[in-house]
Amino acid sequence: MPLQKLQFRPGINREITSLSNKGGWVDCDNVRFRAGFPEKIGGWAALSYNTFMGVARSLWNWVTLSSYDLLGVGTNLKFYVEDGGEYYDITPIKNTTTGTVVFSADTGIPSSVITVVDGGASDIQEGDFITFSGAVSLGGNITAAVLNQEYRVNTILSGTSYTILAREVSPLSDPGDLVLSSASDSGTGGASIVAAYQISTGFDVYTIGTGWGTGGWSRGSWGSGFTSGFGLQLRLWSQSNYGEILLFSPRGGELCAWGPGASPTPDFSARGTIITGTDVPNKINKIMVSDATRIVIAFGCNDYGAYGSTPLDPMLVRWSAQEDYFDWTPSATNQAGSYRLSIGSEIVGAIQSRQEIVIWTDAAVYSMQYLGPPFVWGFTLLADNVSIASQNAMATAGGSVFWMGTDKFYVYSGRVDTLPCTIREYVFSDINRDQIAQFFAGTNERYSEIWWFYCSKDSTEVDKYVIYNYLDQSWVYGEMGRTAWLDSSLRQFPQAATLGNIIVYHEAAVDNGETNPPSPISAYIQSADFDIAEGDNYAFVSRMLPDITFNGSTTAGETAVTPFVRFSLRPKQNPGSGFGRTNSPSVSSAQSYSGQSTHNVQEFTEIIYTRIRAREMSFRVESDSLGTQWQLGTPKMEMRPDGRK
Repeated sequence: MPLQKLQFRPGINREITSLSNKGGWVDCDNVRFRAGFPEKIGGWAALSYNTFMGVARSLWNWVTLSSYDLLGVGTNLKFYVEDGGEYYDITPIKNTTTGTVVFSADTGIPSSVITVVDGGASDIQEGDFITFSGAVSLGGNITAAVLNQEYRVNTILSGTSYTILAREVSPLSDPGDLVLSSASDSGTGGASIVAAYQISTGFDVYTIGTGWGTGGWSRGSWGSGFTSGFGLQLRLWSQSNYGEILLFSPRGGELCAWGPGASPTPDFSARGTIITGTDVPNKINKIMVSDATRIVIAFGCNDYGAYGSTPLDPMLVRWSAQEDYFDWTPSATNQAGSYRLSIGSEIVGAIQSRQEIVIWTDAAVYSMQYLGPPFVWGFTLLADNVSIASQNAMATAGGSVFWMGTDKFYVYSGRVDTLPCTIREYVFSDINRDQIAQFFAGTNERYSEIWWFYCSKDSTEVDKYVIYNYLDQSWVYGEMGRTAWLDSSLRQFPQAATLGNIIVYHEAAVDNGETNPPSPISAYIQSADFDIAEGDNYAFVSRMLPDITFNGSTTAGETAVTPFVRFSLRPKQNPGSGFGRTNSPSVSSAQSYSGQSTHNVQEFTEIIYTRIRAREMSFRVESDSLGTQWQLGTPKMEMRPDGRK
């Protein structure tokens, strides 16, 4: 009998039934398409196994004038600069008090709870960070060394009083043992105590009923259910470099800056500073530095007025003077100005594209283009009745802008269009809309891909992804926990933040480098059902000729490995016999053939002998061993009619 080629269209299609998708793929995990053929995605290697505090939601890569390649990392608790795998805390200080702090311990009751009263404190939230200095011993176990370190607020007692938990001297990321007070701990800690309060922390998940409209983007009026303190919501950051200076801002918070200093070696002991001054916005949802003009732009911010005196206007766009991010006051001698968008209730996000900045509100898309004086910027409505999932759900690649909406995907390449998607229903029926603010996008230029990460229906953390290959126009999906992504030309591989609070380089390995030592990555792809003679006859499959390469496979540690995959033929009698991950093949036969035939395939496996009888069947390739990288070609299968039923 002639051999039949198993040829399938690139991409996953879940919009139709498996049988009607004959010649296509229906299910996968950790697989991509390259040149039209499926292969296991590249693995990832840890930048280092050092960790940072909090969940990272923003990564930004830039190079200083002294050629230091730095990475800004914004988490819900801190802001860091990474260099050489080390994370340096540069979280800005919002308030410093001197001589107003009084410590008190529970005398006679051994306890780690220390009450702090600070008449100069303001806007304190549970979980905020404070660094004390200048304190002296309370007289017993609570020594000066115990007090003079960084702490987190444990509980709020009033606007100027709170508690901390006394601990051994150690980095706060590794707090060590708590220190219990003794009967002699009755002092106040000294009259010249300095308390440095860092900017407020935020949540690592979106919380219904607080912040920018309850229930996620565009669900509820702006500020409905709002509780005091902008940090009481999911912490998102925006970053941009102004030369070698990094500008960054937490959503709803202040404009901050950090520079490496005058020395060739960056001064990582210096913290970021809050930019203040008349008319400088201090409530900003997103900041950006224009590549063409070196003008700093704030999207969704407070209007002109004495610093901090005006409320946040979520539809207002403001920009600084050219080459001066301290000057936001419009005048005849600078280009500072503002413009309020009209369609929507809030600006969700913005991204720089070809000679324009694309802005999304919760109801429309705008183009912002530089005109020069006197108007400076021009704004054009590109489309209305268009949604976007979150602040970071967009990416630009191949001269186009791609983004994830609340119920479909979009592309802008001169006009706004719906992006055809063969897994649309599968993705949008399985998202946690209450956590949609966590969703984000990134590019993988090496493979012409856009990646979107999202929370599945029953998860409050990002646990799934979807990939669009804009050259092949194909889609795949899978499961993976990531919180931020950056594909920068300044570093060889895309960088991503994991749920384990480390940074990994994607495509830099074969296995899962989040663990030490690395662990295997499970990957598989399954075809749609294909029938024999339009499903009228049974067929008998006796042998199969694999076509697969293992280029890129490595060794596992110091032990040589032989890479392999498993080929499975999954027979079915009728279309309703099973599908996808829950496939339960059902075949009626007088002969004792196995319901599913699975075979290990290595690089030099020439032929597989099997005994399968079915009316329909699907084909599956999977791997879960260390060091294995593979790309599938066009296998062949000998199949002959085997009766009619």
